[in-house]
Amino acid sequence: MTDITSAVVDAQHGVLTSAQAAALFGAAHVRSRVYADVWQRPHRGVVVLHNGPLTAEQTTMVRLLSCSPGAVLAGPSALAYDGLTGFETDATYVSVPIGARRPSIGGIVVHWSAYLDHRDVNPARFPPRTRPARSVLDFASWTDNERYARAIVLAAAQQRVVRTSDLRDAMTRRGACRHRALVVESYLDAAGGIQSLPERDFDAIRARYRLPPPARQRAVVRNDRRYYLDVDWEEYGVGCEIHGIPHLDVRRWDADAGRGNELLISGRRTAVFTSYAIRRTPAAVGDQLRRLLQSAGWDGT
Repeated sequence: MTDITSAVVDAQHGVLTSAQAAALFGAAHVRSRVYADVWQRPHRGVVVLHNGPLTAEQTTMVRLLSCSPGAVLAGPSALAYDGLTGFETDATYVSVPIGARRPSIGGIVVHWSAYLDHRDVNPARFPPRTRPARSVLDFASWTDNERYARAIVLAAAQQRVVRTSDLRDAMTRRGACRHRALVVESYLDAAGGIQSLPERDFDAIRARYRLPPPARQRAVVRNDRRYYLDVDWEEYGVGCEIHGIPHLDVRRWDADAGRGNELLISGRRTAVFTSYAIRRTPAAVGDQLRRLLQSAGWDGT
């Protein structure tokens, strides 16, 4: 085989379409190898250049190559190749051109799209897949769960799989899609960093439940170190931390855990809310704040 042939075989993990295999080895040679059980044909139109169990990568390639021309990996399957962790799936997600037939192979989730040009599919990447920003938007819009959709966007930004500017650009090419407002809100939070604090939303909850006004960013000194509470009711010894995005950085998470412990030891009970909870589940936040203050001695006046 030539170097180009070797590169194709290696890139596709030894999985070829029947047409590719015939072009590289000759149709008669391919048939003889398959009939002799030296190679295998796991699906019509697809040949694997060995007769053993398929690896995860080979299974993905078999499923992709069983689709119509122009099909690309999409959503979580594309993001796995681009480095996203924590969202692995056994199914293979693909986007196929509008009008393409549904593949008959199992283990595949198919979405049809009219937008699979160079803006959303990088022709230089292999296996062919949607660009990370498009993959994130697709993946988030395909899930029913709002919190999971938000986690997808934030994790992709935190793991540096995608830039928030690319997410914003990709969103301009999307029409109506599920969780659109939430996705925009999430990548704006990611762009703002972990200190993103929906102060107006929090204060609206406080006012609605007629809670006493707190201090903001109050300094608390413990063991010669200064800590700051996002929200603090000093007279009741309680406070709140509001997290813009969850910490996937273990070192930062560990530091925050230690900080929370020091605040607890100092006598302040501290509730933790996410910006998602404040914006999307204000009734639950308000109820917990009210009960927190009542448990600390607030009489409701």
